[in-house]
Amino acid sequence: MDTTIPTQDHPRQTSRIYARSYAGLDIDPDRNISDDAIVFWRIVKLAFSNRIRIVLAIIGIIAAACFQLMIPQLLGDAVDGALGLVGKGSVSAEEGREALFYAAWLLMGAAVLRGLFTLLHNYCGESIGHLLAYDLRIAFYAKLQQLSFSFHDHVHTGELITRGMLDLEGIRSFMNTGLLRVFLLFILVGVGAYLLISSDLVMGLLALSFVPFVMWKSATSRLKLRGLWWVLQEKMAVLGRIMDENLTGIRVVRAFGAEPYELDKYGSASEEAHSLAAERIKTRVASTTVMTFAYFIAMGLVLWVGGTRVLDGQMTVGKLTEFLTFMTILQLPVRQLGLVVNSFARTLTCGARMFGVLDLDPVIADKQGAQDLSNKIGAVKFENVRFAYPGEGLPTVLKDISFEVSRGKTLGIVGPPGSGKSTIAHLLPRFYDIAGGVISIDGIDIRDIKLSSLRSKVSVLSQDPFLFTASLENNIAYGNPWAEDREIHSAAEISQIDGFVNSLPKAYETLVGERGVSLSGGQKQRVAIARTAILEPEILVLDDSTAAIDAGTEQRIRQALKQRSQSAATIIISHRLGTLRHADEILFIEDGLIIERGSHDELVRQRGKYAALFALQSREGDENIDSAEEVQV
Repeated sequence: MDTTIPTQDHPRQTSRIYARSYAGLDIDPDRNISDDAIVFWRIVKLAFSNRIRIVLAIIGIIAAACFQLMIPQLLGDAVDGALGLVGKGSVSAEEGREALFYAAWLLMGAAVLRGLFTLLHNYCGESIGHLLAYDLRIAFYAKLQQLSFSFHDHVHTGELITRGMLDLEGIRSFMNTGLLRVFLLFILVGVGAYLLISSDLVMGLLALSFVPFVMWKSATSRLKLRGLWWVLQEKMAVLGRIMDENLTGIRVVRAFGAEPYELDKYGSASEEAHSLAAERIKTRVASTTVMTFAYFIAMGLVLWVGGTRVLDGQMTVGKLTEFLTFMTILQLPVRQLGLVVNSFARTLTCGARMFGVLDLDPVIADKQGAQDLSNKIGAVKFENVRFAYPGEGLPTVLKDISFEVSRGKTLGIVGPPGSGKSTIAHLLPRFYDIAGGVISIDGIDIRDIKLSSLRSKVSVLSQDPFLFTASLENNIAYGNPWAEDREIHSAAEISQIDGFVNSLPKAYETLVGERGVSLSGGQKQRVAIARTAILEPEILVLDDSTAAIDAGTEQRIRQALKQRSQSAATIIISHRLGTLRHADEILFIEDGLIIERGSHDELVRQRGKYAALFALQSREGDENIDSAEEVQV
């Protein structure tokens, strides 16, 4: 479904990025009834896992329905009794008042008990709904933690937030507004129909004549509402994606003065969502109006036929009152039937979208019989590794990459942008699976190692670190929340961030803004380095992790890391060749291939591309990463 939003202010800019181009979440909005039945049954099974509450709710519904169905009969008997007493003429006023008082108390008692049991099933229904939402919320969040990077690469965060909130709310409200209300309606109509038809066949059929029409109208309305709910939820996801990107990139928006464009884009998407919501309300109200009209036609027929029978002496006034009271009781459920149909349509749509995520299997997962790594690793080895990112027609990023780095050794990797350097960093902790070749640690294929064990040994520091909205202390200790203060301070010293932290009024308790926005690029990188240093990893991958740090500070960090992790196997990816000069081996990668390899001195003597890049950086005296990226080799 294309959700392109054109704008007048920027005719060359369209929000095609908001089209549903991701894989794994496409669900047909025109799915068949059997698919809806599966979704419905799964939700019901989840709800019925709360057995005590569901039993209490059902007891409350049955009891409330029984007491509600007693009211028409009690009222009819009271009317006939009152008319009988009046007809006798010999009954004293005191006796008449006593009989009416007794009938009134019976009616009041039935109404009070009906109210109490209604309270019981409403409370239990709401409780079940919230427990159901809790279970699904935890399951949904856990699934997002398990799904592989290839999934998150193709699905926008705003889409997932919409499913985890709006769709979840649609399922939560189903218990009281849908399932239990339908159960109550079936009891009222079913038991009431038996009582009325057994009392008078013709009058009973007239009283229930609206039911087939209402059922037909409900089914057709549900089909239309289901489609509308589906598209509406998709539009709400678009709104979530737009807002998420706008707020994340608010500085870019302000810097380019793009507020009018962003407002127009969000306004266009909001208008589409509003139109769909209005269409949904119109469909529901129209359906409810027609069903209510059919109900009043049936009541009119009962009053006309029943009144004629009363006049002919074929029926008592009390019996007619009983039929009319029963229909009056059905008035509210009939009026609410539109809400019930809407609830079913919304829940089946939201359930399908929610289960669409919950049913996904992680592409990267532990295989059966996966093992843990030993306490001390020996060497990391790439053998003829080939890789292409998931997606049809995407090019091969790495081609026959082979190298080995042992404990205490350092491997440097350099190359032009897009050559595949960062991909190597992503493959080692198995964020993605390779297409060919083998990556092994101590001779064990990493696909045969438990992910938890593998990632506890491998730490990857990227160029753009992510900081949480928390204190500096919590960000540094994120990988080890139980770290002592001395360990946190020691890690900060290694990353050369301790001086800055100690200068702050609250020191390590200082809160950083969202994504660490209150810190500079170099400060964020140093906090991320401290976060890694506290773990003392055995395999350390530095992927341009010091690009925003000056050369002098970077050198001190390198020395401190080397002393802290003397036994670690280290891979350094950088555009600044001064960073790699002391590596045991350096790889120059281009177009996914290793075209040069050796130590710094050996590569300089080869007078190849590495030597040309080193000469350029040395001549210009510029160790800025952007300069290295612009070099055409």
